[in-house]
Amino acid sequence: MIKLRLKQHGKKQRRVYQIVAIDVQSRREGKVIKEVGFYNPWNDKTQLDVSAIMALCESGAQLTEILRNILRRAKSFE
Repeated sequence: MIKLRLKQHGKKQRRVYQIVAIDVQSRREGKVIKEVGFYNPWNDKTQLDVSAIMALCESGAQLTEILRNILRRAKSFE
């Protein structure tokens, strides 16, 4: 099963997160199937590939709860 989740990137003080599709059995920082955006909590910027996210969700991918909240805040996913 595939999940869309956040992958940590950068140092602890200025960490940003990549939004990736990853196999559930992989580690959090494991092999990425597809990168679909990023989230920067320091300045609350998000860059999303909405069409890729919707295509993955339609094919059965699940969202983590945190990512679902980020997408709702970006008002691009209901």
